[in-house]
Amino acid sequence: MYRVTKSISFCYGHRLLNHQGPCRHLHGHNARAVVTLEGEHLDDQGMICDFSEIKQMVKAWVDTEFDHTMLLHRDDPVLPLLQEAGERVRVVDWNPTAENIARAIFDHIAAAGYPVVEVILWETESSHAAYRPD
Repeated sequence: MYRVTKSISFCYGHRLLNHQGPCRHLHGHNARAVVTLEGEHLDDQGMICDFSEIKQMVKAWVDTEFDHTMLLHRDDPVLPLLQEAGERVRVVDWNPTAENIARAIFDHIAAAGYPVVEVILWETESSHAAYRPD
């Protein structure tokens, strides 16, 4: 089995609904998504996928959907205020936790036809969440 991994960095803001700790407040992160593709066979160039292709596809989507964007659940009461102020907001149907963001990135890569097996989202230097289907 062959495996390649590419890291993509981006910044985002969020807050967690129904959270009792400090993450219930609006705040931001300098995140790093670590994307792993796996396959039994290599292409005619001897690769699962070129690193630059992974970067281009994933980074373009992450930049559009998450980078320098406030991720908020559709029921967040602050959402209308930020939208009225013209802030960059992405409304999601899930609590914007690191786990759910990792899953969203994974789902996008899988839907594009890449053999993704795991996405790890480093939210801080010491904390990360991962998604991989079993």
